[in-house]
Amino acid sequence: MPVPVSVLIVAADSGPSLRECVTRALASSVPVELIIVDNGSRDGVPQAIARAFENDGRVRVLYNHANLGFGSAANVAAHAARGDALLVLNPDCLLEPDSLARMLEVLRVQHGAGVVGAVVCDADGTPDPASRRRDPLLRRSLNALTGRDRREAEDPSREGINVPGPVPDAVVETENVSGALLLLPRNAFERLQGFDEGYFLHCEDLDLCRRARDAGYKVLLAGNVRVHHGKGGSSRHRPVFVSWHKHRGMWRWFRKFDPAARHPLTRMLVWCGIGAHFAWTAPSLWLRARRA
Repeated sequence: MPVPVSVLIVAADSGPSLRECVTRALASSVPVELIIVDNGSRDGVPQAIARAFENDGRVRVLYNHANLGFGSAANVAAHAARGDALLVLNPDCLLEPDSLARMLEVLRVQHGAGVVGAVVCDADGTPDPASRRRDPLLRRSLNALTGRDRREAEDPSREGINVPGPVPDAVVETENVSGALLLLPRNAFERLQGFDEGYFLHCEDLDLCRRARDAGYKVLLAGNVRVHHGKGGSSRHRPVFVSWHKHRGMWRWFRKFDPAARHPLTRMLVWCGIGAHFAWTAPSLWLRARRA
């Protein structure tokens, strides 16, 4: 039978937070089906969830038996889904009972809505600036890196990636929303052909939002919907691996969308800069992981 929303969760050694994520999603006031795609986890949590919900027709667990990357696994889940809308949900995000209903209402009343996000918050309720971001164009990235964006109010040419000021408690149009939870109509997701599987991890959400806007859809932030985000249960185990793919994702996004990438010299300098930044930060990430 069709359901209003299919909740799609990609797991990769996500740990105990995945259980609570599933429990919270199933407690939504809107009927859902929940599809977990496991990217070769070794923690046994997806298998335990499959056993716990084996008699619950709302829950399915699919196994890739290898880590295919976030976008590829999310596309697998979307292909198996039956919902009229798709909620791509991180395994460390905890929905409230009415979170999904309120996001669906935004899809219903906002003409042209293609992607709806919510405000992701840490444990004390502080909103993550990634809840609404601008495209990471080279000039914006340089402004953020050098601190020039701190004076954006005085000079718009100094704008950075993060939007300054408090997150509004209302529905606002923005360039990008957090990939921790993304709600899309099924037909929009299919028209966009899902996530770009050329990204392995990180920046595929920025890519999806950009392509949605280029296709004429609105990207909207439901500012009155706040969701706790545990920040990277999967990432803490392999910080260097995650950082490598984040840098690769930044390079792919730059080549696809930034007009500055058309210039060969600029493209070479950006490639060198991204590589140098990874080489500079990787040792400290490795040492921190060893101490932990």
